[in-house]
Amino acid sequence: MSHPVQHAVKRVLDPLAAALGLVVLSPVYAALSVAVVVDSGRPVLFVSDRAGKDGRPFRMLKFRTMVPDAIRVGQEEGLTEDPFGIVKDDPRVTRVGRWLRRTSLDELPQLVHVVTGRMSLVGPRADVVEQAALYGERERRRLSVPPGITGWAQVHGRDSISWEERFELDLWYIDNWSLWLDAKIILRTLGEAFRPEPEPIEDRLNIERAKKRASS
Repeated sequence: MSHPVQHAVKRVLDPLAAALGLVVLSPVYAALSVAVVVDSGRPVLFVSDRAGKDGRPFRMLKFRTMVPDAIRVGQEEGLTEDPFGIVKDDPRVTRVGRWLRRTSLDELPQLVHVVTGRMSLVGPRADVVEQAALYGERERRRLSVPPGITGWAQVHGRDSISWEERFELDLWYIDNWSLWLDAKIILRTLGEAFRPEPEPIEDRLNIERAKKRASS
């Protein structure tokens, strides 16, 4: 993946486009914030520690789509062995949150991270720190670029594909990156915004890795 001029253009375009988006979409941010509070109270934002480029952690922002303290609630209800995953018809997802997930509008606060350079508009999805710590050598290549708000894996199934498939799609993206590919992904993301939410599958890979690490 050697495109020095295109990389330079991306480093300039990403924060400029994100800053413009923050300004233009400010009324949308306000409306969504009100909708979250009216539907399920505060907080408006969900904050999660994620692995950025080279594995450096950062605190990622999203509009909250689940009940507060959703991980604890999921463990108490025995919904799934994956504390960071969701299940079909997950009762922890709020009414407004389900719509935000389906349209991907819950990701909008991440434009802040694009402005600050923590994220890109397009790239591999930012994984939680605990799961990134379990990556194998080949999988760590996924951390060689900044995470993106959307990406090649996201437009090929989102939560309905396995982690093994996501790794392969993200590595293909890294090896075949170009500005044109980024533009194609953004257009596909916009085209899928109002399609039905994909049915999530259980993340067996990270569940088994976490069990193995806990028992060692």
